[in-house]
Amino acid sequence: MGMFLVRRLVNYVVLIFLASSFAYLLAATTLDPRSNFEQLQPKPSQQAIERELSDLNLNDKTPLAQRYATWVGGLAHGDFGRTIKGDSVNEAVSRKAGVTLRLIVAGTVIGCTVGVGMGAYAAVRQYRGFDKAATVLAFFVLAIPTVVIAVTLQVLAVHINEALGFTLFQYGGEYTSGLEGGFWTTFGDRVQHAVLPTLTLALTLFAAFSRYQRNMMLDVLSADFVRTAMAKGLTRRAALLKHALRTAMIPTITYFTFTFGILLAGATFTEKIYGWHGMGAWVVDSIATNDVHSVAAVTCFMALCVMAASFLSDILYAWLDPRVRVS
Repeated sequence: MGMFLVRRLVNYVVLIFLASSFAYLLAATTLDPRSNFEQLQPKPSQQAIERELSDLNLNDKTPLAQRYATWVGGLAHGDFGRTIKGDSVNEAVSRKAGVTLRLIVAGTVIGCTVGVGMGAYAAVRQYRGFDKAATVLAFFVLAIPTVVIAVTLQVLAVHINEALGFTLFQYGGEYTSGLEGGFWTTFGDRVQHAVLPTLTLALTLFAAFSRYQRNMMLDVLSADFVRTAMAKGLTRRAALLKHALRTAMIPTITYFTFTFGILLAGATFTEKIYGWHGMGAWVVDSIATNDVHSVAAVTCFMALCVMAASFLSDILYAWLDPRVRVS
């Protein structure tokens, strides 16, 4: 199992580098940082523009290979360069990465756990009331884009707050600016702001995982090893949890890796709608401002998140399937 995970980890490091490099090269060839300075009022001199672009390693008159080599040299030392405004990209990443991670980790844990649990139980209760209700709910959520879910939850939050006469759900920003109080006051305020964006991401994952897990569970419910386990004295619940569910989760673990990329895309829209200043919102702003280094840094972060999810998937896969441990 150890060598299996080491090989996978090496592959992921290479893939992260390639993804970041492609993002940098694409951004460097399509974005136009020069226009940012030429549109300033009053307009700087041409010499000043050239000097500023060269200092930022964004001068389009410098060969792309040379700019890329400079960027890779900084990346080798953990330096993503500077933003179009001259600020450190590393500092921006350190501020914004935590915002996105809090959002996607909470959404992933809640969405996947609820989705797998409901999908497995729906399979056990096939064609009964719970199964039909879960099916309708899952397909209804799957048919709605993440943007629409986020806006709908905002509208519902407004009506609920008005009906209650006080603010139960916050739907703008990560926290209340200028709030005074101790730890629990601050913590409660952040939870209020996090409920709706987290729920937006969790609903998307719940819908996908509940349907997938239901189908995988149905495939193993009538398998010989489940009947054999019950014949040896295990209760039906124990056989389902220990044998059927564990086997049915193996393909679900693999499926998790593919859905994580969709989750990151959903987080981008969610952050913009709810006013969270994370990596997703940052990449949208960076493209609009022709910020090449920021786009590359966000891509590296997202690639790292996807590969981390893949690595976690490999660990869980090896834990669930003993055959992988000896490969």
